[in-house]
Amino acid sequence: MKQLSILGSTGSIGRQCLSVVESLPGRFGVIALAAGANLEELVGQIERHQPELVSVADRRRADELSQLLSEKGIQQKPDIHHGREGMLAVGTHTKAEIVVSAAVGVVGLEATYEAVKLGKTVALSNKEVLVAAGELVMAAANKAGRELLPVDSEHNALHQCLRGGAYGEVRRLVLTASGGPFRKTPLAEFENVTPEQALAHPNWRMGNRITIDSATMMNKGFEVIEAHWLFGLSADQIEVVIHPQSTIHSMVEFVDGSVLAQLGPTDMRLPLQYALTYPERVASKQIALDWTKLKRLDFEKASTRRFPCLRLAREAMRKGGPYPCALNAADEVAVSAFLERRLPFLGIPEVIERVLARTPRRRIESIEEVFTADAEARRMAQEEIAKAAGGVAAQVRSA
Repeated sequence: MKQLSILGSTGSIGRQCLSVVESLPGRFGVIALAAGANLEELVGQIERHQPELVSVADRRRADELSQLLSEKGIQQKPDIHHGREGMLAVGTHTKAEIVVSAAVGVVGLEATYEAVKLGKTVALSNKEVLVAAGELVMAAANKAGRELLPVDSEHNALHQCLRGGAYGEVRRLVLTASGGPFRKTPLAEFENVTPEQALAHPNWRMGNRITIDSATMMNKGFEVIEAHWLFGLSADQIEVVIHPQSTIHSMVEFVDGSVLAQLGPTDMRLPLQYALTYPERVASKQIALDWTKLKRLDFEKASTRRFPCLRLAREAMRKGGPYPCALNAADEVAVSAFLERRLPFLGIPEVIERVLARTPRRRIESIEEVFTADAEARRMAQEEIAKAAGGVAAQVRSA
């Protein structure tokens, strides 16, 4: 029985990971869980899986969790940690063979990096790990002689397709994108997009930030950067196409013109099970593609005029150093401001572009320098949002 640690256990990916574990009894144990503030969900996970160690956001929530477990009558409590130390304890637990990196944001970066350095199998769902620190993380993986197993449906699809040929035979990777809720929206209407409209994804149920990133297609820009690090191909060998059905999750085109595509339902349990059981393929009774509903497969070019975040992501990747980290940090701050109605939808790429223009070029040689670049970009993003708000207020007064 393989023991798992899960970073981000109460989020969407963490919950679905535990669903996969429960569907495959006897294969996996859960040794450690890291959550944030959703203590009610975490208590249920502790009851079902009895981990040795758990971590929450801060000391107050750690005390609250202990009290909740006592009220539930749970006699054998796990060790309860919190904050940065707690995340590291979960990611580096000596008994953990597989670490599922599913925490949202850079909060899970250090623990994932340390797990990679220790040679643990890492099932990677957290985009920020490779976007913000791809060079460092992949250097550690290569040194440890371990492969990162992608959980994102697109990179998981590429991983599966690449089993059909050698890397030297690859012409290009093709990442598919649903196009989000604004694939056909007239560009003139983007000025008035509301958070409710942007959160109405046509195919996937996800957290707020990733849903907005899908609406701007920044998520696909992040995935280009991830694919570059995971599979060692240049930006010119990674293409994005819009595929509104989200049935083909990605494709690999080989030098002879052959194309391998991975198809599947829009269900994250499939890539999670693939990563957890790799290199085996294990039968699943939960997940199956309904062929009767598969009527057509459409593809469109991804327009950088409609989705400027795609262009910004490629530019940041080519520059390297702190730029991908700044891209991610500025996006997170801008998306939060949009959801709080402090920034218009079109302000998201504008803020990101201004932050990238202010970011100094330098090498990134440690995780500490990644965090410094992240903090600097967040500060600059807040400044740009404040400037934008001030400009709008001035226009209102002059009118």
